[in-house]
Amino acid sequence: MTVLDDRPETTAPAPRRRPNRLLALLRNSWRQLTSMRTALILLFLLAVAAIPGSVLPQRGISPERVNEYFVNHPDLAPRLDSIGAFEVFGSVWFSAIYLLLFSSLIGCITPRLRDHFRALRSRPPAAPKRLERLPQHAVLPAPVGGASAIAEVLRKRRWRVEVRGDEVSAEKGYLKETGNLLFHLSLIAVLIGVALGSWYGWSGNRLLVAGADNTFCNTRQQFAEAKLGPRVDSADLPRFCLRLDDFQARFLPSGQPEFFKATVTVDGPDEPTRSADFSVNSPLRLNGASVYLLGHGYAPVIRYTDRFGNSQVSDEPFLTTGDMGLTSEGLAAFPDANMDPATGQRAPNEQMAFTGIYLPTAPQQGPFARSEYPTERNPALNLVAYRGNLGLDAGIPGSIYQLDQRQVRTGKVKDVGTKLLRKGETWTLDDGSKVEFLGTERYVTLSVRHDPGSTILLISCGFLLVGLMGSLFGRRRRIFFRVLPTDPAEGSPTGGSSLVEVGGLPRTDYPGFADEFAQLVAAVRGEERAVSDRGGAREGTE
Repeated sequence: MTVLDDRPETTAPAPRRRPNRLLALLRNSWRQLTSMRTALILLFLLAVAAIPGSVLPQRGISPERVNEYFVNHPDLAPRLDSIGAFEVFGSVWFSAIYLLLFSSLIGCITPRLRDHFRALRSRPPAAPKRLERLPQHAVLPAPVGGASAIAEVLRKRRWRVEVRGDEVSAEKGYLKETGNLLFHLSLIAVLIGVALGSWYGWSGNRLLVAGADNTFCNTRQQFAEAKLGPRVDSADLPRFCLRLDDFQARFLPSGQPEFFKATVTVDGPDEPTRSADFSVNSPLRLNGASVYLLGHGYAPVIRYTDRFGNSQVSDEPFLTTGDMGLTSEGLAAFPDANMDPATGQRAPNEQMAFTGIYLPTAPQQGPFARSEYPTERNPALNLVAYRGNLGLDAGIPGSIYQLDQRQVRTGKVKDVGTKLLRKGETWTLDDGSKVEFLGTERYVTLSVRHDPGSTILLISCGFLLVGLMGSLFGRRRRIFFRVLPTDPAEGSPTGGSSLVEVGGLPRTDYPGFADEFAQLVAAVRGEERAVSDRGGAREGTE
């Protein structure tokens, strides 16, 4: 006999899939990155990372001050330079922070944009059942026209209104969230502008001395320091040349600068020959490039005549030391001095160099170490003469503004005297050679740059301020009206007419909502006195 088992067959449970740990890690990392807390932390880090760029001199703005910092801090400056402290806004770590902030803002704003557009298109919510529980509450006689009249009053005051039978729902204050989103979108646009300027922008600095023999052409080789973006080639630079014709400066009696203006002659294949003026706050625009006036100073003109009668002239700029009197320091080198015309040769230890301090307004008595005023009222040049092997033939790069001190320490260059020269005076050295101070030429420090993201930055910063104002001063709030028919048998204080129950709810911290609520109630009741305030209304309706 066969026994049949009619129990339902049971199937083995499906094996549980193990979650992908990598996907889970990426999901959690993305959630952390796009959280508001992370965005605030990154924004704070970006502000902290910008501090070195404000405290320390930057190569793209003031290369002279960077060189001065290296001289004053020979041990610390190389360490700071290794981490990009003198090019903060182009460093890897600064770029990493704002890229993370960029990603965090996009991930944070995208769902908020979707929710905000959805809220703008949706209708105001229905009135809650217990309006007396809202922060603001009142009961008043119903106006003629009922809910429609109430809705009309609210629409005149630019409330979003929804009428549902005898109930009216209204809300206002979406400007706060709109401004908040506009602020964050503008911040993203700022980051995009910075990125465009970093990738497709370029800049260069050059000291230009006045005179017909000193012409600067916009090529990478003629910049003292140039920085091209990764997407920029040297051939992409606009072609033009500049010659400094005149420089005017006006100072207050205290020595504070009042007015600067440079006059240049512009020439080149991409620019017609013309004269142009520009100043500190009014750059010169040339074929997509902007020429900024960063600084100015004096270039002493020194003529050296060696013992063979050969003369050479130096007009190298002397860099200002940073004081208000434009005290300047520099170097005048003559590596081809003392060349024997008979043999065409000279001994390597007979090269000449002069380090000096130029004082536009020297004091009447020593020490002659600091100028008293930035204009040339009593010009004087304090020179120290050196003779020997300057090390210029060794092929080792060096500064044109200061003597190689290694040559001095090793005895290859020796000090042969010191002399204070007035304009037009001559100094005869021990070997019969002469050095003459002929005068000075003015020079300017130019910064030529192109930033394709500057327009985006300007516009986005304007929208950023507008969004910030909306975010700070916008107040989102809701108000609800419910028309209540009253039975005369219940002894209504209005004599049997309908009542309107009103409730108000601020969605954000809004200290002035009570006054606005009272004004709306007064407008709806037609300036009649309310039947009850919040406390009395609860007693009359309960």
